[in-house]
Amino acid sequence: MDQTTASIVVVVTMFLMLGAGVWVALALAGVGFVAMALFTARPVGMVMATNIWGASTSWTLTALPLFIWMGEILFRTRISSDMFKGLAPWTGWLPGRLMHVNVIGCSIFAAVSGSSAATAATIGRMTIPELNRRGYDPMMTLGSLAGAGTLGLLIPPSIIMIVYGVAADVSIARLFIAGVIPGIVLTGLFMAYVGGWSLLNPGRVPPPEPSQSLPEKIRDTGALIPVMLLIAAVLGSIYVGIATPTEAAGIGVLGSLVLALATGTLNWTTFRDSLFGAAHTSCMIGFILAGAAFLTVAMGYTGIPRLLAEWITTMQLSPAALLVALTAFFIVMGCFLDGISMVVLTTSVILPMVQQAGIDLLWFGIYIIIVVEMAQITPPVGFNLFVLQAMTGRNIFTIGKASLPFFLLMVLMVALLWLFPGMVTWLPSMMIG
Repeated sequence: MDQTTASIVVVVTMFLMLGAGVWVALALAGVGFVAMALFTARPVGMVMATNIWGASTSWTLTALPLFIWMGEILFRTRISSDMFKGLAPWTGWLPGRLMHVNVIGCSIFAAVSGSSAATAATIGRMTIPELNRRGYDPMMTLGSLAGAGTLGLLIPPSIIMIVYGVAADVSIARLFIAGVIPGIVLTGLFMAYVGGWSLLNPGRVPPPEPSQSLPEKIRDTGALIPVMLLIAAVLGSIYVGIATPTEAAGIGVLGSLVLALATGTLNWTTFRDSLFGAAHTSCMIGFILAGAAFLTVAMGYTGIPRLLAEWITTMQLSPAALLVALTAFFIVMGCFLDGISMVVLTTSVILPMVQQAGIDLLWFGIYIIIVVEMAQITPPVGFNLFVLQAMTGRNIFTIGKASLPFFLLMVLMVALLWLFPGMVTWLPSMMIG
């Protein structure tokens, strides 16, 4: 059979497996097995065993469970709840006032969590009761939390950056640094929207809180110092070149344990729960990556990526047109798949086309992470929507409607990345080492 037939069989097999509810990891490996068995003469079992073992024992992948564990530790300690207390005194003068705590809190916690769902859950657990009690608009509370929660994917250290870096063979340290400026810009866009909405809807914002004196503000802000020191230790060690991402993840775990111990919230129960939670999530992601590694090799043997790259070439799509098509493609996929599955399902097919179009893979990594962020708030499969639904009991489509403006701001962010690619590439070019 020719490569066109092989492509059709592979796509149909993938949708049949996913539609039947087969685990994503098994679906990936199964599609690779079918592709190699039908369209190549290679020994399928030997290739599968070799590649799954290689993908599972990669030293680069060691950073993944460590960063997940760091986030799990912080999620279960008092450090996260101290963030509201530290941020609230400084947002009272902004249009939207305490609503900005959602955005700023998510951006800070994202820098020590790496998980979108963990970020939304942790900040939401603190802010939703407080904002509702003080009379803030519940739809804007949910929308800003769902949108800002996605910053856990973009602001380093990010779990999905590690996944993409392993799948695309891109430096994880450079990806981490490349996400800093886009993360700050997207945070600014979210805050600008919250402020603009508040000015246009003054009746839906409660009156300002009693003002605090400067010494009182400084005293409350002290609650942020432990988290900021942890962020500086993790990202600073990578930026100045004294630690690899894996070593920095170890620093993060040690630092989070020390902080939890210092605040008196580290006990056997929180330690055990954080370890089990990290093991569960890490095994799930590692299993998916192993299946994706085999599928990538299988696609190479069948020649399907080369066929797609040639097809894109014959269509003579400009890089901009290709990105528009890919953005639409990822948004549709995001309605049915989680972010990590989207990345590992598509890299083996998409990256050859991207390279053929001359698009830098480092830049494309940040682009794809922002597009995957959109998937976190698109029903019916949006992890942040699930988290907020569980916390509030609201209908998932109601939460999706509340987060729509933030979805559109991410679309705007993709356009800004295309117009100003230096937002991604400048800081990595300044890295030491």
